[in-house]
Amino acid sequence: MKRYLTFLWQCARISFVGDWRYYTWMTVLTVLSLVGLHAWCTQLVNGLVTTGMTDQVSWGVYIANFTYLVGLAAAAAMLVIPVYIYRNMHLHHVVIFGELLAVAVIVMCLLFVTVDLGRPDRFAHLLQRFNFPVSMLTWDVIALNGYLILNLHICGYLLYCAYCEREPAKVFYVPFVFVAIVWAVSIHTVTAFLYVGLGGRPFWNSAIIAPRFLASAFAAGPAFIILTLQIVRHYTRYQVGDDALLTLRRIVQVATIINIFLLGCELFTEFYSDSAHIASSRYLFFGLHGRHALVPWIWTAVAFNVLATILLVLPASRGLKVLNVACVLTIVGIWIEKGMGLIVPAFVPTPLGEVVEYVPTVHEVQICLGIWAFGLLLYTLFVRMSVPVLSGELTYRKDHGVSHEDHRRATAETV
Repeated sequence: MKRYLTFLWQCARISFVGDWRYYTWMTVLTVLSLVGLHAWCTQLVNGLVTTGMTDQVSWGVYIANFTYLVGLAAAAAMLVIPVYIYRNMHLHHVVIFGELLAVAVIVMCLLFVTVDLGRPDRFAHLLQRFNFPVSMLTWDVIALNGYLILNLHICGYLLYCAYCEREPAKVFYVPFVFVAIVWAVSIHTVTAFLYVGLGGRPFWNSAIIAPRFLASAFAAGPAFIILTLQIVRHYTRYQVGDDALLTLRRIVQVATIINIFLLGCELFTEFYSDSAHIASSRYLFFGLHGRHALVPWIWTAVAFNVLATILLVLPASRGLKVLNVACVLTIVGIWIEKGMGLIVPAFVPTPLGEVVEYVPTVHEVQICLGIWAFGLLLYTLFVRMSVPVLSGELTYRKDHGVSHEDHRRATAETV
């Protein structure tokens, strides 16, 4: 227990150590988080009337971000599968960064659900009427929290073993890794079923929603990790090889192609059949009755996704500059398509034929930026604490009972 507490203390200490760029980055994220917290407190006082949501459009940018982030969390499986199933050693030393990302992102998902509830005390109502196993919302609560616990255990155990300079016992983490792979697929599938199961919203009534969710998740998630690994490689001594980045590039390449194909299938089904339920799709892509707030957004998303797919297919994307551009386009394009482009159109028009558009308010934007900043703050702290442990710079010395870092510092001071 003493060693474990020392491990936690050393990780907490090192998270406050960095150069001016690190302090600037953390200061900006902290300020944005506090601004978001203030906006949420205002929402608690005045209610959801401070948002742009109405009786007609009851889900907005909060649930849009939640949907996108669930996919980002599931992307950890795209690092785990090549390593533990196909024995791809190129990703072996970077797989933990995907799991750390999953932990930070799931926390963000839970925060977005909290702010969307309006009042946190309504969680008590959810727990009192859990309605398992009938309710899909209940399944989603179990999936998200279970995935969070799994990744916390895997990351914590592997980092502690690295700190103690001992080989991790496979029995304590490998079974959990394989459970987490299945769980990663389930969290996005269950989230998709939340929408598909709402019969009153024809825009979501498609069996292809769940595969689209997975394809977009397995594109945006690894794309985000590619950018993260380059930052880690550039600002730390931790070795991240080009082979790992190129392996992730192939995953993003295949996933973006599948995502574009599934989107094309969905559009063909909607517009070629020209059914009575095409109104929401027509509003999204072309506008409806003079209302077209989302039209420029969705076409921007389509353009970004297509351009990213073309860049990833070209041999030039083996170069990091082109690869980074493709990753940014993928992340932004899928955020638009899977967020506002998927959630809001299902409410426009309403079952009664009303066309009421949704525009996020300043409070909503501040809260969303605050949650994103807090999530990035958590992920930055996780990476900052993990890199020295994984690289061997921060370990427990059994003979002296201090870390290597403290030992080197004491030696330098003595000299």
